[in-house]
Amino acid sequence: MPSWTYFQPFVVSGLALGGVYALSGVGLVVLYRATGVVYLAFGAVGAMGALIAWSLIKDTGVPGWVGWLVCVLFAGAVTLAYGMVFGPALAKRDPLVKAVATLGLTLVLFGVMDLLWTSGGGQSRAITLPTDNGGFVVGQLQVNWTQVIGLGAGIAITVVTGAFLRYTKLGTAMRAMANDRDITATLGVPVRRVEAAAWLGCGVLGGVAGLLLADLVALDATTLTFLVISSLAAALIARLRSIALTFVAAIAIGLIHDLLTPIQALSNYRDMTPFVLAAVALLVLSRRSVISLSREEA
Repeated sequence: MPSWTYFQPFVVSGLALGGVYALSGVGLVVLYRATGVVYLAFGAVGAMGALIAWSLIKDTGVPGWVGWLVCVLFAGAVTLAYGMVFGPALAKRDPLVKAVATLGLTLVLFGVMDLLWTSGGGQSRAITLPTDNGGFVVGQLQVNWTQVIGLGAGIAITVVTGAFLRYTKLGTAMRAMANDRDITATLGVPVRRVEAAAWLGCGVLGGVAGLLLADLVALDATTLTFLVISSLAAALIARLRSIALTFVAAIAIGLIHDLLTPIQALSNYRDMTPFVLAAVALLVLSRRSVISLSREEA
């Protein structure tokens, strides 16, 4: 077992990853509560937006902030367009149908990225988002600004979204739609507008997550597309309901994943972290439900 010194950098990177997973998970939870759709294309739209940003910055020489804005706008526009075109048709379909539909969008975007941003032999280019990644030193530990922004964004999005859902009319409408869409519509709530806001917000968060993960992990289509699994695991642990629990689960997934890296016997299994934690959490929650039901029957 390595000494604590070896683990310290991975605590920092794990917290940063957890923060990005948290803001992604919050986006997934809000969209699910408003529309009932599990948006599996979240990682793909962020990945493609980040690749578009990189291409603009590298090939046209535009300022970095222009590329980053294009990434966020692209992810938001694609997600909003998908929601407005297919959302009404999916509203009354089974949850499995809704999830598979967004998986189709994932495959389409992934195919486009594979076509446009791969080199000969099918190997992905070794590319990184060109950012000024300075930082500061804590003791002997180097912390860069992307890591700070990753954790800070996760905390900020969790707090702001919680307040938004509780204290604003639009947030109240989203919570009402999560309970019963039809009754909410009969009360005069503009359902399509509320759904549009949820789709757009989720897409914007996808673009932000794509940019941050491109700098924290790698700007690679496959890597960024499937990092949605960790965010989805955090949302599932929270049963796609609690934003606060989503944040806690996301931080736990990011920390455990990175803390396994210096342990040679376990490092090869670190990518299983979201699956294991989600499975354990769902088993525990299911057991509690069974026990409470048995007590009520007794």
